[in-house]
Amino acid sequence: MVKPDPLTNTAPSANTAEDHSLKAAKESISAAATMEQHPAPPRVFRNRSKSIAFGTLAWTCNQPKFPMGYEGPAVGYGATPAAATAVPFKARSWEPTLEKAIKAIISIKANHVRSFDTETSGKFCAYSATGFVVDAARGLVLSNRHVVSPAPIVAQAVLTNYEEVDLKPIYRDPVHDFGFLQFDPAKVKFMDLVEIPLSPERAKVGLEIRVVGNDAGEKLSILAGTLARLDRRAPEYGVGEYNDFNTFYLQAASGTSGGSSGSPVLDIDGYAVALNAGGASKASSSYYLPLDRVKRALKYLQEGQTVPRGTLQTEFEYLPYDEVRRLGLKSSFEEKVRRKFPDENGMLVVRSLLPRGPADGLLVPGDIVIAVNGDMVTNFIHLFSVLDDSVDKTISITISRGKKLHELQLVVQDLHSITPNRFVEIGGGIVNELSYQLAKGYSQPVGGVYVATSGHMLASASAWRKSVIVSVNNIPTPNLDAFIEAMKTLPDGARVPIRFYSLTKAYKEKVMIMHVDRHWHKFRVAVRDARSRIDCLTIKDISGLWNFTDMPPPPAIHSYTSATATFPSLDPSLSLAEKLMPSFVAIDFHLPYLVDGMKNTQYEEDFGWAISLLTERRKLL
Repeated sequence: MVKPDPLTNTAPSANTAEDHSLKAAKESISAAATMEQHPAPPRVFRNRSKSIAFGTLAWTCNQPKFPMGYEGPAVGYGATPAAATAVPFKARSWEPTLEKAIKAIISIKANHVRSFDTETSGKFCAYSATGFVVDAARGLVLSNRHVVSPAPIVAQAVLTNYEEVDLKPIYRDPVHDFGFLQFDPAKVKFMDLVEIPLSPERAKVGLEIRVVGNDAGEKLSILAGTLARLDRRAPEYGVGEYNDFNTFYLQAASGTSGGSSGSPVLDIDGYAVALNAGGASKASSSYYLPLDRVKRALKYLQEGQTVPRGTLQTEFEYLPYDEVRRLGLKSSFEEKVRRKFPDENGMLVVRSLLPRGPADGLLVPGDIVIAVNGDMVTNFIHLFSVLDDSVDKTISITISRGKKLHELQLVVQDLHSITPNRFVEIGGGIVNELSYQLAKGYSQPVGGVYVATSGHMLASASAWRKSVIVSVNNIPTPNLDAFIEAMKTLPDGARVPIRFYSLTKAYKEKVMIMHVDRHWHKFRVAVRDARSRIDCLTIKDISGLWNFTDMPPPPAIHSYTSATATFPSLDPSLSLAEKLMPSFVAIDFHLPYLVDGMKNTQYEEDFGWAISLLTERRKLL
């Protein structure tokens, strides 16, 4: 017996019911054959937690709309279970996305031409990396800070059609691992430029991604992955090297390697959701920089403005609630924070701070950040949005120390003011002011004269790279200007005391004799071009270079005064040796350049024998 339809209260005819049954059977057979080739759609998980959105793992959450040509299974009257599952799942193709994005990828070839800050120049300092166009009209390219480099570089871009254009670095963040280069779009003759939009808000756990770049130095590699974490701690590359901090990193098992630095992390819609920055050497884990602060910096550059960056010279870390409770966070505050930020799993805690910084004596490691300017903050984006917009201003920060709340007033320092942008070339070496990056790595105050490379003159006193010069010729050198003035007073060939210490042993100062060289090498100051700004669509006012200024010639050489030496008396049986003793001398000599197969520039305690060739002159053999 055919039952009446509950919606219309009418019974369909027997023929209609038979037709439906026959149709359903045919579709079931068809569905069975089709599903062997097309997998069933994944289950749609519903949110079961306020802290972790399991729905982000489902395909329907990542793709709010059905792909073109797929309207979803039919529902309603006459749709049987077999008919509803008969429509095969058609996953969206990455092909159109990658076809467009590849045109925005560039291969970067660069070389450090001078040692500076954390970077070194020399034989093994040429490198290749990746960048991608983010503003086609202005020719702006986004890459990593360790690619753009704080040091002077020479760089070229190779486009996908193998056109080659010069690149000029125009901005590198003082802390975070991103920077911008620029090329002249008018010099690209044989292809239409494409830019990749930035969309940090699209990054979700479970998002399918593609990392497009020059992995392992290949012209083009496309690596697949799935975002697994959005709150990973920034990777560490070693003490004394460049390290990012005060930010989250994204993580996925995409297996990137050298050459893919600066690659965009793309979603299927063609948006860059992150910037590839590094990876584990013994695992397939890759680490990506979020684009929140990158997108902000790009906007300032496009408007021709300086990117404001604030700092407290303090490193914060994100700790989960269980660890924060051990530091003394009250349950009542935890409840308030959890209620206001249900998706957060922890809070910010002071990890370290530098001596003589804005927070020195006010904040201490272990302080839990509760609020800034009266607003609760729980992550890096909230905190540094306030700091970057409050340069040279006073902010109120509420912290929990133990089980007590403290409200502190701190002055936000301009981060660019403690980021070196000049260096001094002298005696074949290079010195610059100690940067925030290096000072943090060794827990030293920012400032002081840092040896980026020793060269001929400083090497004569064993003041090697990563030394900090305290004084020259008994003249204190607390900064680069004081060092320049002290060196101006020294004639060529003078031997003066120099006091310094190594960053690895800051507690141990050394005093050595330095041989002043103003003959073989220039004494000049280099300053990064301050005109590196984008005022319009042209690049006429952007040099990306360093301007050199020669220092005045050295003062006149002081005449040498004769000195006499005394020798000990020997046993009469050694009378011949006593006669020869005044003829032996110890020779220390230093080569300004390596020539003719020489492998070392420093030679000490070699011996020569003085032979009298003329009455008035003596030569050493």
